[in-house]
Amino acid sequence: MTKPEIGRDTVLCMSLAGRPGHFGSRFHNRLYALLGLDYVYKAFTTTDLPAAIGGIRALGIRGCAISMPFKEAVIPLLDAIADSAAAIDSVNTVVNEAGRLTGHNTDYIAVRRLLERHGVDPATPFLLRGSGGMAKAVVAALRDAGFAHGTVVARNTGAGRALAERYGYEWRPEIGEAAAPLLINVTPLGMEGAQAEALAFPESLIAACDIAFDVVALPSRTPFLIRAEEAGKRCISGHAVVVLQGLEQFVLYTGRVPTPEQVAEAAAHART
Repeated sequence: MTKPEIGRDTVLCMSLAGRPGHFGSRFHNRLYALLGLDYVYKAFTTTDLPAAIGGIRALGIRGCAISMPFKEAVIPLLDAIADSAAAIDSVNTVVNEAGRLTGHNTDYIAVRRLLERHGVDPATPFLLRGSGGMAKAVVAALRDAGFAHGTVVARNTGAGRALAERYGYEWRPEIGEAAAPLLINVTPLGMEGAQAEALAFPESLIAACDIAFDVVALPSRTPFLIRAEEAGKRCISGHAVVVLQGLEQFVLYTGRVPTPEQVAEAAAHART
């Protein structure tokens, strides 16, 4: 399918991040091309968030992905927030409907859907490592999906305890030896860079778990997931989270649902 040339009717979508990447731009633009949509997507950064959000409204920009450090600061600048964003007081997607800006959180949506797709029983106790913004999205998704038993592990006493208490879970500062059937890493451990070789959980806990979930997206197979795969565990990757949350954004912006094959092609293109 041929994509129209950029012209006066081309719909603009964008992203705002402190440190823009290229995955979103390549993913969305590839899907626009595959579906022949007259859209274009561009990444930006800003030192003036109110002006940037005002520009979205004034220029009729259809949608905007929001990344750190703007996910909470953007909320007072919007007209409404969807349940997905209200659940965690964090917005990663803004949709413009004739000048009315609504905030969503597709990270939260992606985590809930992945848990459902992988058939993870809400009765499964979990051990989650991390206390940052993405940890909040994961913990809120777990609670709203009916997971009643879990522990948040975070060395940051204030953030870790607050996160656990807000959503009704236990908190501890260190992992210790307490095994859990579902292990979830929401820290930079295993991420490309300085911590690429780090293992998010001890090998004894990985051997005792049933499901390994790592929110780190790069690389898609972290040391944690590699160990879990070798031990025959079910695995959920951060790459799957990134692709699914991007797909949710795409649907919100365009109203179109690409095929799984088109999503896979766009995701592969975005990682090159």
